[in-house]
Amino acid sequence: MTFGPAAPAAAQIDFSQFAAVDIRIGTIIAAHAFPEARKPAYRLEIDFGAGLGVKRSSAQITVHYDVSTLVGRQVAAVVNVPPRQIGKFMSEALVLGFPDENGDVVLVAPERAVPNGARLY
Repeated sequence: MTFGPAAPAAAQIDFSQFAAVDIRIGTIIAAHAFPEARKPAYRLEIDFGAGLGVKRSSAQITVHYDVSTLVGRQVAAVVNVPPRQIGKFMSEALVLGFPDENGDVVLVAPERAVPNGARLY
């Protein structure tokens, strides 16, 4: 897969394929360095509200974010991906972001606070 502004558009999908991707808002409640990761990353715990609870995620967001500033930040994540083992850590959600001009991740977040667990539509 090629990402970034020069990447061609992906193949067209039907609405049911889009609806199958469960993108929710959650609040980061804990962030830790993840020195065991192959690429610089953080281990995150994200609260997705009463329906989904807390999920863990590994995120390669070390260029623009520091662990001390992540707690309390709302982020968008795909919550219906299968768990993925990353070293000794099990990642349960895929935090979403866009690449900046250098390819470093800029997190996706709502412009104002919304309830944890709110689903993108």
